[in-house]
Amino acid sequence: MKKVLLSVVAASVVAISASATDLYKPCVACHGANAEKPALGKSEVIKGWDVQKLVDSMKGYKDGSYGGAMKGVMKGQVVKLSDDQILELANYINKL
Repeated sequence: MKKVLLSVVAASVVAISASATDLYKPCVACHGANAEKPALGKSEVIKGWDVQKLVDSMKGYKDGSYGGAMKGVMKGQVVKLSDDQILELANYINKL
């Protein structure tokens, strides 16, 4: 029974990682593969941001309460993300 349970847990971890990788794919063009670029030369580098800062900024872009020059571009990127996806993406970016 333990072997089956461990297999299920391992499959869940893989699914979360694959999902986070997929969520980050649209970000690569502007932020870089490792979040190391200032998006379009206008934003801060997000590599190294803590999870809460990433979540707050994405939710702020989504509701229009955050952002400067990139506000319009980012709103279009995050508006379709759920709160769970935003958290998953923030955790992924934080680990880059």
